[in-house]
Amino acid sequence: MLNRTPLYAAHQKLGAKLIDFGGWEMPVQYTSITDEHLAVRNAAGIFDISHMGEVTVNGPGAEAFLNSVLTNDIRKLPTGGGQYTLMCNERGGVVDDLYAYRLSVGVYFLIINASRIEADVAWLKAQAAKFKGAEVSLTDASHHYAAVAVQGPRVQEFIDAVIPGASGSVFPVAAVTALKKNQIAGFKFEDHTVFVARTGYSGEDGFEIVGPDISIQRIWDKVLELGKPFGAKPAGLGARDTLRTEVCYPLYGHELDENTTPIEAGVGFFVALDKGEFNGRSVLAEQKANGVKKKLVAFKMTDKSAPPRPHYPIWVNGASVGEVVSGTQSPSLNLGIGMGYVPPASAAPDTKIEIEIRGKRYAAVVVKKPIYKKA
Repeated sequence: MLNRTPLYAAHQKLGAKLIDFGGWEMPVQYTSITDEHLAVRNAAGIFDISHMGEVTVNGPGAEAFLNSVLTNDIRKLPTGGGQYTLMCNERGGVVDDLYAYRLSVGVYFLIINASRIEADVAWLKAQAAKFKGAEVSLTDASHHYAAVAVQGPRVQEFIDAVIPGASGSVFPVAAVTALKKNQIAGFKFEDHTVFVARTGYSGEDGFEIVGPDISIQRIWDKVLELGKPFGAKPAGLGARDTLRTEVCYPLYGHELDENTTPIEAGVGFFVALDKGEFNGRSVLAEQKANGVKKKLVAFKMTDKSAPPRPHYPIWVNGASVGEVVSGTQSPSLNLGIGMGYVPPASAAPDTKIEIEIRGKRYAAVVVKKPIYKKA
């Protein structure tokens, strides 16, 4: 039996096409991927992200513990601040990528990938058992929360009407729209508190809202009602994937896995080598100093072709040198785009490559990330 989010009935009512996504029955689209993608780029879209996991870490040792298992420097987070970060194994391979928020002194809130909840929690508990510092308490809170992402340039025009008033906890702001990028605060919504963060996975401005099931069901309805005059639409996993691919955001299991490091994946900016010892640091420091054997590149198709897809071979000068890890037809650019791993010698922008699609090779070119930029 597949897991279902508290918004399952809402998706059915809207006529969503539902698929199995990491053990969850999730909407891939409602109208069409292109329609929903362009709604987010030009107006607003709401995504059900209730399948994502939530972990709370607290106690006097929480900061030191997290700094020993995460790549970014958690000490830089003020209360109400969030950061993108990664968990690595001793080989520098990525266990998961996640968002970490500081809710108060010694209290942290982690948002982890749906497909990694069980593995992440087990891994974090194993690391906590070995931790030599002050006391740390770790809780898988995934079953206590549902969540939505409201994304797009027009969201700020109606989100304060959806969740009215000033924040009541975590961080003081006069309204949801007063949050700055990567900030989080608690807001009273009807009878419950919801966390609202100015974050997202679309390359657009927007907010991610986490709270009890009943609150998220009501917020879903209110966004579609109050956002309708601003072009707001429900959006599924299909649009979420095309949006994130256009702006080159990694997806675990595609760009990232336990045999790929943040340096290879091009997210070395989120690795704080200067903060002291942490899992995988020695490998990451060596790669930063001496280079890597493979590099994640973005590319655009220059030949007319079917869209590139994961695992399609990448060719350079008649040799197969790597493979596509994410590929799609870009609704914003109306051409095939993707990301893949190649040797460093083939990673420079403007390098001519070929993508093998259904046994035939088609011309493409390596481009600077992100593939899509706002005009």
